[in-house]
Amino acid sequence: MSIVDNKKAFHDYFIEEKYEAGLVLEGWEVKSIRAGRVQLKEAYVVVKNGAIWLIGCHISPLPTASTHIHPDPTRSRKLLLHAAEINKLIGKTERAGYTLMPLDLHYSKGRIKLTVGLAKGKKQHDKRAAEKEREWQREKQRLVRTAQH
Repeated sequence: MSIVDNKKAFHDYFIEEKYEAGLVLEGWEVKSIRAGRVQLKEAYVVVKNGAIWLIGCHISPLPTASTHIHPDPTRSRKLLLHAAEINKLIGKTERAGYTLMPLDLHYSKGRIKLTVGLAKGKKQHDKRAAEKEREWQREKQRLVRTAQH
């Protein structure tokens, strides 16, 4: 079940592979995510010291957050993947010019997971072509609908 999607990622990048990663979260973050107070728009994924980190993901603290914890809405959060997956991703991002993009947050067996996409940037003309293709698909649907009536 999806919590939040990063639509901008699909617009700006070609997504080639997807990986499901766990997140290291604090209690108040889990409560906020369950309440839907999370945003992936500005977020990105980086490799730092052999670990994969989610940076810029904004989780708004609930007003009922505990008094003795000072929530940081945009702190860096560590992603949990198998060592083999991490090594593969590090290799691809360092050599092949790929980038890692957070695609969506979702529940899997009651846990919050992040889908990370191995992505290559789109050029401006690629974005225009994708837009044209979408427009044509919409137009085709419209024509089919009018032809049936």
